[in-house]
Amino acid sequence: MKNRGFLWIIIFLLLSNGILLAQTNKKVLIINSYHRGFQWSDDVIRGIEKVLYNTNIDTNFLYMDSKRISSKKYYQKLQELYKLQLKKEKYDLILAIDKFAYEFSLENYSELFTDEPIFFTGIEQFSLKDVKKYNLEKKVSGLLEKRAINDIINIIYKLMPNIKKLYIINDKSANGDDSEPFVRAAIKKIGKKFTVEYIRKSTLNDLRKKFSVYKKEQAVFFIRFYNDKYGKLYKNSEIASMIDSSALPVFVTDTLFIGKGAVGGKLVLIKELGKNTGKNIISILNKDIPTPFIKKDSSYKYIFDYEKSKKFKFKLNKLNMPISYVHSPVSFFDKHRQLIDLVFLISPFLLFLIVCLIHNIYLRIKSVKLLKERMEFDKVLLNAIQSPIVWQDKVGKIVDSNSKFRDLMYLSCPKTNGKILKDYIKKSKSSSLLKALDAFINNSQEHNEITLKGHDNNEYIYIVNQTDYSEDVYKSCGTVTIFTDITKEKNAQIEKIKHQEFIIQQSKLAEIGEIFSSIAHQWKSPLVEIATIAQEQLYDGSEQVDEKNSKYVNEIMMQVRYMTETINDFQQFIMPSRKKTVFDINKAVVKMMEIIRHNMKYNYIDVNITIVENTNLLICGYRNELMQTLLNVVNNAKDAILKLREKKIIKRGIIDIKISNIDNSVQIEIEDNGGGISLTDIDKVFEPYYTTKKEGHGIGLYMAKLIIEDKIGGVIGVSNTLTGAKFTIKLELSNENFSS
Repeated sequence: MKNRGFLWIIIFLLLSNGILLAQTNKKVLIINSYHRGFQWSDDVIRGIEKVLYNTNIDTNFLYMDSKRISSKKYYQKLQELYKLQLKKEKYDLILAIDKFAYEFSLENYSELFTDEPIFFTGIEQFSLKDVKKYNLEKKVSGLLEKRAINDIINIIYKLMPNIKKLYIINDKSANGDDSEPFVRAAIKKIGKKFTVEYIRKSTLNDLRKKFSVYKKEQAVFFIRFYNDKYGKLYKNSEIASMIDSSALPVFVTDTLFIGKGAVGGKLVLIKELGKNTGKNIISILNKDIPTPFIKKDSSYKYIFDYEKSKKFKFKLNKLNMPISYVHSPVSFFDKHRQLIDLVFLISPFLLFLIVCLIHNIYLRIKSVKLLKERMEFDKVLLNAIQSPIVWQDKVGKIVDSNSKFRDLMYLSCPKTNGKILKDYIKKSKSSSLLKALDAFINNSQEHNEITLKGHDNNEYIYIVNQTDYSEDVYKSCGTVTIFTDITKEKNAQIEKIKHQEFIIQQSKLAEIGEIFSSIAHQWKSPLVEIATIAQEQLYDGSEQVDEKNSKYVNEIMMQVRYMTETINDFQQFIMPSRKKTVFDINKAVVKMMEIIRHNMKYNYIDVNITIVENTNLLICGYRNELMQTLLNVVNNAKDAILKLREKKIIKRGIIDIKISNIDNSVQIEIEDNGGGISLTDIDKVFEPYYTTKKEGHGIGLYMAKLIIEDKIGGVIGVSNTLTGAKFTIKLELSNENFSS
């Protein structure tokens, strides 16, 4: 009874902890209208993440890419995909970034969500009518982003009181439509003060030409221009280039292009918008604020480019407001502040330093004796070093050397002092050293590796390094030459290369054996057919070529063509890839399976290749090496299946090959019903020379790992399933394919 009571206490504590954990962890789904890399939404997200970083709120992101694709069909596909992704997920709040994500969340709320509240950010207009249309008036809160259009026009007028024409740029996009009413109201308010040309449809090149000539009393007010009149999407760098090249002053509404060509203005702080969004999310989840609510973000700051303002001779003090600058000049004092502070700091010690220097001269003279003793000690220490070392003065004469250098020169130390290294080598018996050092002495920077013959007539490899030195006591300078023996390292490197080449060759030979077996099996049936047809033609005895003989000839040619294609496929497979190419992974798998199709058929093995819908199949890599790897995995699966068939555990073998996209990669899954890999072996299958086969060489899967991970840059792994083993290979998509 006591034990049972103790068990109930433990269960109660575990349940309590689970409930508490579920109550404290919050989940937020963030739907971004645009793609990753779009600067405006990326800056908003950075602000949000900075606020949520140290909280108990977990975030998940969905990117709609609405700048590049915005058709109804595309949104329907997104709805189907998100419905599948969110089927088993439950969130505490849905955050919609900008107009497209917000409208998408409203329209598909009943399909994607249950009762989660929606919070939007970054849109300029809110319509209660749209919310009521979907019965979500109690679910929707948000933070409006208002561009200071009127304020910026007033700033332009103050800085350019004689302005005659203002160009306002606002592209023909859904976001541009949201800003349209505010722009029209501002234009109406301008009245007859100056002329306004409102540009909504154009191209970046047209705008570049339009603003290429300076006109004193004209300016540009840039609101946005991501999509041109043909629907082309421009990058921020392209827009910034156009703004920077403009001969007219360009005023902007947010921080995206400040410091990149724009003069400035009353700017929306995009990261601050993100931070305020994050603070509102926390307040909603903690129920610190009543919902629903609609707020207007007031994150503005007057920011101007100092260099651009100076170029157009703007007097910013006319604005009578706190202004922040980018590209502002640095004063001499600010530039050298540390040096100036240091001078003031150490000035009281200068006199003391002079006294110390005088005392130091006395101590230096006194320490000459100790220095000589130290030099003797250093000589003993240098003689203990295994690398030959020699000192030369500035004219090339030998000053000193250690014992290892004397051994290298075949002479005693006293004979080396005062000699020039090049002349000394010529007079000595070390002819091999002269020949090896000749290139190094003439150009020590390019030839620093030499090969010498030792006393035992064996070759030794040295790295020769020269370093300049200077000595303050005797005011001398010169060079130190060090010979470092790297013979063992070089030999080890050569052996390593040979070992790797041996492994690759062994793996290739093993796979070629498998392929020859498959080809021999394929040739049997065509050869029998050829023999039979030839005999029938021979015993016919008819000299006239009739329809029957023609049919026989056609059948013979068909079989011969089949054999030719088989050997061609084999030749292409065994030919190593010389460089990376972009190829279709599905075609490579099909080509590989064609080589062993008959082998699988006659061993009662069914191979199924499945391509997940809308899978990007183009990768950049080594096609033949990848086919070799896949063949190795499939052959291992075949061997495992044959073992079970011999034991009559299964009647037919099944190998399923599935190709799909995971994140930005192609995933290939090869699964069989061969019984799997034992737990003691599964962690070792990729190790070299490890095998469970009686006649196995143990390098097939090791080479597969080398090819996939080291050569192609992918990942390969293995796991067990209910019926067998599953190998998973992940490869990066080709950049060209992904961008398209």
